[in-house]
Amino acid sequence: MASFTLDSSLGGAVGGKTAAALERAFGMTTVGDLLTHYPRRYARRGELTQISSLPVGEPVTIVAEVRRVNERRMKNRSGSLLEVVISDGNGELSLTFFNQAWRVKDLKPGRRGIFAGKVGEYRGTKQLAHPDYELFDDEAQARLTAEANVNLPIPIYPATSTVASWQLQKIVDLVLDGLGEVPEPLTDDLRTRHGLLDARTAIERIHRPKALEEIEPARATLRMQEAFVLQVALLQQRQFVRALSAIRRPPGELLERFDAALPFPRTPDQIRVGDDVARDLEGDWPMNRLVQGEVGSGKTLVALRAMLQVAQSGGQSALIAPTEVLAGQHVRSIARMLGPQLAPELMPTLLTGQLPAAERRKAALRAASGQARIVVGTHALLSESTTFADLGLVVVDEQHRFGVEQRESLRAKGSSPHALVLTATPIPRTVAMTVFGDLDVSTIRTMPAGRAGIETFVAPLAEHPGWFGRVWERIAEEVGQGRQAFVVCAAIDAEALTKDDTADEPPGDTGGETPRTRWGVVQVADLLSRHASFSDIRVQILHGKMPSDEKDAVMQAFARGDIDVLVATTVVEVGVDVPNASTMAILEADRFGVSQLHQLRGRVGRGGVPGLCLLVTEAPRGTPARERVEAVAATLDGFALAEVDLELRGEGDVLGDAQSGARSSLRLLRVVKDADIISEARVAAEQVLGDDPALLRHPGLAAALERNVGMAERAALAKN
Repeated sequence: MASFTLDSSLGGAVGGKTAAALERAFGMTTVGDLLTHYPRRYARRGELTQISSLPVGEPVTIVAEVRRVNERRMKNRSGSLLEVVISDGNGELSLTFFNQAWRVKDLKPGRRGIFAGKVGEYRGTKQLAHPDYELFDDEAQARLTAEANVNLPIPIYPATSTVASWQLQKIVDLVLDGLGEVPEPLTDDLRTRHGLLDARTAIERIHRPKALEEIEPARATLRMQEAFVLQVALLQQRQFVRALSAIRRPPGELLERFDAALPFPRTPDQIRVGDDVARDLEGDWPMNRLVQGEVGSGKTLVALRAMLQVAQSGGQSALIAPTEVLAGQHVRSIARMLGPQLAPELMPTLLTGQLPAAERRKAALRAASGQARIVVGTHALLSESTTFADLGLVVVDEQHRFGVEQRESLRAKGSSPHALVLTATPIPRTVAMTVFGDLDVSTIRTMPAGRAGIETFVAPLAEHPGWFGRVWERIAEEVGQGRQAFVVCAAIDAEALTKDDTADEPPGDTGGETPRTRWGVVQVADLLSRHASFSDIRVQILHGKMPSDEKDAVMQAFARGDIDVLVATTVVEVGVDVPNASTMAILEADRFGVSQLHQLRGRVGRGGVPGLCLLVTEAPRGTPARERVEAVAATLDGFALAEVDLELRGEGDVLGDAQSGARSSLRLLRVVKDADIISEARVAAEQVLGDDPALLRHPGLAAALERNVGMAERAALAKN
């Protein structure tokens, strides 16, 4: 029998044709890829799945028995239709096959098997058209083995239309039969302390359990393996960064002058986090710090003080922002905070792709010569033509908006520059540990004094449709008192179904209550143009598809007070600072995630005027969509909401796309439920790397790192 390792190519193990099908369907290329494609659940040969609860439109795999078979000629076209009715004892399901009369030989009443396909509906009856199926042994053999196999679990794998679950089972069986020794990634101490299996047994039992009781110990072992390998990778990355040499950037008179001119005292959190950053900048290795804090908590102040510290020794700082609007606002805000004395010395410069060619050349020259010690921009900072004289600090605003390659290409423009990542999306502890484990994390929890606060109310149109009119009246009342308002929509044009490409999260799971967006920016602007209460109110629109200079002009006009009501998509989510804006109405609020609603809400109540946020939703009470909206209305604590978000949506959505590579290697680990496992793995990883930094005494762990966090993932982690 051939002997495979986890690194063996699938082609050599299962044949070229099967390997090609697996690569197309799941991106698998090695034996390890196949064996980490774990069953999502297990059926039993004696188990009957509830047909009555099958969801229409979903692919399903069920265990059932053939009840009736009927073959007939089709009326309106040539050929025959074979209809097979299967049952699980509680409900019936129809299988239909066109021109496949030969299947009658297999599908006889009384035969049982696994059936897979997409659930459809025809004349009120659920059906599977041309399903895949595998029947259990022939009747004679089935009678002999039924009793012995009644409790033998059948693995049900995540499958596609081209590779069915039982095909995967057969392929996995073949590979397991030929699998050689499996390296052990866990330490003996970790396995003993938690009563875990060896790696070979865990893989065998998760794919071929002889009893249901064998499954959970296998899963527990593989969950710990995932957590441990990931934490070792993140901590190794921290070691790599600390092995680099950085130019020390001590503070000096620039920072002293800035602090002396500040018109307000810094909050205790701003001071504490500022001290963390200041110490990092004087360290022997590059700073790699994440600063998280609510909208308006002072993250920009912390970043600007770091820029001044770097500028003291002639170094430059680059701040990369996700949108042109935000980059422009950062430059104006930084210039305002520096004041008339310091701004000309540091020359904060905007560099974006939308600048006129002459202005862009001038900005690029300032950056290249070192004249601009603070350069703010978007992706234009990443272009090959943008160079720096001495890039000492990279500040990334809203980390989750950028891919790692983009961030890395900016860091590569300096010699081991310090890195400061800012996020206004509060990160639950377990997510911070799992995703940003190579970064030092600082948190600003307290808000500056003098904020008037925000009140949030849900306008539930499912129960009170008349409240929609009251929303517009309430906005008109606020404008009548000299204040301004935002109206936020999930789309630009609902009729064209143009989703705003600036949103950082997909529309929320609405549970099917609202099948399509009804209110886009275009529709709301049209409504308000005809609304009696808005005849004297200045309304303007803003969305991501507008030309950059037009967007910037609208934002500046709103900031000056030349616009009363801004109807916008989520381009206003971050960085928009208009102290006179008192009110925000978010239409179809259930289409946004919890953290996004919280971010949006943070745009009002920023001055001395109390903020009012109206979350307008048609989601019925008791649905997940409505729960999200009500959770946001119930608290202003973004950190509490981050935990709620994690519980409501699961970490798949919260973590977003696998930007760091390592995240994509998580199969069984669940950030919400497995916080304790992640913490344990972190401690164990620190101990191992403390004793054996090169993992010379842990070859199984080194092999697992190479396999699960290979060159591409390591490169991605290095860029994080």
